[in-house]
Amino acid sequence: MISNLDNNKSNVTIIASKSTWIEGEAIQQLQKTSELDGMQYVVGLPDLHPGRGNPVGAAFISKKVIYPYLIGNDVGCGIGLFMTDIKRNKIKKDKWINKLNDFEQPYDGDLELWQNDFALKPSRFDFALGTIGGGNHFVELQIVEKVYDQETFNELKMDKNFLSVLVHSGSRSMGDALLRKHTERYGAKGLFEDSEDALNYLDQHNEALKWAKCNRALIVNRFVLKLGATCCPIIDACHNSITQISDDNQMLWLHRKGAAPSDSGPILIPGSRGTLSYLVKPIGDQKTNAWSLAHGAGRKWNRGSCKGRLQDKYDAKSLIQTQNGNYVICEDKDLLYEEAPQAYKNIDTVIEDMLQAGLIKIIATLSPIITYKMRKNR
Repeated sequence: MISNLDNNKSNVTIIASKSTWIEGEAIQQLQKTSELDGMQYVVGLPDLHPGRGNPVGAAFISKKVIYPYLIGNDVGCGIGLFMTDIKRNKIKKDKWINKLNDFEQPYDGDLELWQNDFALKPSRFDFALGTIGGGNHFVELQIVEKVYDQETFNELKMDKNFLSVLVHSGSRSMGDALLRKHTERYGAKGLFEDSEDALNYLDQHNEALKWAKCNRALIVNRFVLKLGATCCPIIDACHNSITQISDDNQMLWLHRKGAAPSDSGPILIPGSRGTLSYLVKPIGDQKTNAWSLAHGAGRKWNRGSCKGRLQDKYDAKSLIQTQNGNYVICEDKDLLYEEAPQAYKNIDTVIEDMLQAGLIKIIATLSPIITYKMRKNR
């Protein structure tokens, strides 16, 4: 379950069972990162899959050098979980589906108030605050399916009698500009931790983390207002970041690319629009997995192949209304196929791998009711 890749790569670990499909390209990318200057060790999680030059679903620990390119263009991307005041016996799915729209448009409320709440500086990217974005980003109304650990569930101030909202989004154009600024000068190269450029990057990186967290909260606020409801935050977890850590009396840099933090309490690991999401509690010392867990199911197929694989078997209507009763609002047909549940690994297998590795305990499962991805301009 937890093993070194081979005898010559003792600093490369993959946490996955034989039943979990991991592409050879993802393993090669993981090996390549282990050879970077200053890299101490790297960990592939069960949702590991190839990215744009670097693997997704992985954590990397370096010494004296940071690697912005490993994090990519969506610094701060992550998930937020919120509880609403909507009772589960008051679901009005058809009515809500018609009301949920305009999240592609700029927020027309008091943006300064939100910036102040999150200690954000005004920026040229603020037109996008409160918008979801494309790709695998979404906001989802959920129902608590089953509670396994009632004590921890209660400690989180969650209630099975009310609906929750899960959001997955990040720093949008801010993170993209930050990566481009770095790569235009350094490409995929790293930065020495005490250099002026590293310090400048980290300052902007930390601002992008705050921006992304604010963005998630504002998205959910806009979402629940459409339903005539209110909400309160439960969890916010960043999947793409660089964090300084102390281990064995050394100051190191933990890079997470598509990896959930396991050193800050319970986290929500989302499914794939047609499957359960898992609320879990990290257990054990977490060092073997670089204080990181899977951030989702992980892609099984690349985006370019999804439509060709699926369109002869599934029409758009069958992908909008999933087998478990979830309704997916997505008016971009290509995106609908790219983000179909079939394009992802089995979330149950990913969770089971981490259970067998002794990394987590399940608190509860949540099932989607409505997933919002994209409306076209009306």
